[in-house]
Amino acid sequence: MSDQATFFAESDWTAGVVGLGYVGLPLLMASVAQGLRAVGFDTSEEVVDRLRRGVSHVDDVSDSSLTEALDRASFTHDPSDLSQAHAIFICVPSPLGRNREPNLAYIEAAAGTIADVGRPGQLIVLESTTYPGTTEDLLVPAVEKAGLTLDEDVWVAYSPERVSPGGALKTSQIPKVVGGITAESGLVAAAAYRRLVPEVRLVSTARAAEMSKLLENTYRAVNIGLINEIAQLSHGLDIDIWEVIDAAATKPFGFQAFYPGPGVGGHCIPLDPQYLAWKARGANLSTRFIETAEQVNSHMPDYVVSRVGESLNAAGRAINGSRLLVVGLAYKPDVSDDRESASLEVARKLKARGGDVHVFDPLIGPERILAHGFEFEDSPDSGAGYDMAVILTDHSGAPYREIARAATRVFDTRGVYRRLGIVLDNVEAL
Repeated sequence: MSDQATFFAESDWTAGVVGLGYVGLPLLMASVAQGLRAVGFDTSEEVVDRLRRGVSHVDDVSDSSLTEALDRASFTHDPSDLSQAHAIFICVPSPLGRNREPNLAYIEAAAGTIADVGRPGQLIVLESTTYPGTTEDLLVPAVEKAGLTLDEDVWVAYSPERVSPGGALKTSQIPKVVGGITAESGLVAAAAYRRLVPEVRLVSTARAAEMSKLLENTYRAVNIGLINEIAQLSHGLDIDIWEVIDAAATKPFGFQAFYPGPGVGGHCIPLDPQYLAWKARGANLSTRFIETAEQVNSHMPDYVVSRVGESLNAAGRAINGSRLLVVGLAYKPDVSDDRESASLEVARKLKARGGDVHVFDPLIGPERILAHGFEFEDSPDSGAGYDMAVILTDHSGAPYREIARAATRVFDTRGVYRRLGIVLDNVEAL
């Protein structure tokens, strides 16, 4: 083991985190939990000020745990404070641009910060999801601009974020993939991450690590697209897709259950495969599975609206003029995040068709629901008088029986009534 790898394996070093969102803040908390000191940097003064007061803006980090961490963690919007850190982890957004091409502005800004504040002895790691080659193309020139020599003054690697907001597993419990720009940088980065997580898989290059992240989420996007297509086919053939999935899942090998829904959302599944598709186009390579999955998944909000219309028509009504209760705007259960949410897209389309749309989502809350242009439903009850309730996000603990009593009909895109064993005559599943 090299001297620098030994340092990260055995010393009480300081972690620097650039970007304090749903990835960066839990990573900082994991560092503190392992007895390290941490410096969190974010360009938002509002975010920094809240964190200094022990107020978290991330679902998976409680105010109480944040307050407890303040004796070992500091928060700043001054990039020069990152010079205190021995390892700097870059956890900034990597969205798509208008033409669904990678928008690297945040990563480029972070690389510029490294060029300004980088110093000898530091490990620099990119965690933001991106196309293979980004770490090499952006971070290596940044450290060279700072006058630093790779594997002598600094070490550079990539380790894809693995976070499941609202899930049972926390950052400190999830294995990490690590790949260095060089073999030496990979060993140093792996030694650092072994202080933070229980398992580290070191791969040969940063490019391999970057590709592993895209494979993980492309795998999910393609399989979700497949089951969404099978769901539409099953409905056309008068077959219960939920029964079919349950039956197939009894096979102890060769099958993993995926479930249909109103589409895909969030900061990974709708975006990450497009990074790979964009890179492939530049190399004149085909990504037919990715493109087909995106077409199916992006069509699902329209399909759901069509099914809602069919169900209302069967009762002699239309979407136009109907009083509709949308349950859930978040992109997945038990989070307050509506970025890229298919549920939000469905609600917008129902409103555009003339529906009187009210939204019940206790995690999103009234302020954001009203800002999206919908009426806020505080607590559905039997006197609410909705023509239909549309289950789009299956938050645990939601009052599903009361929701069914509040509406003449229920259209369940998540199979939650079946999963909970609630059998009601007015519930129709996707």
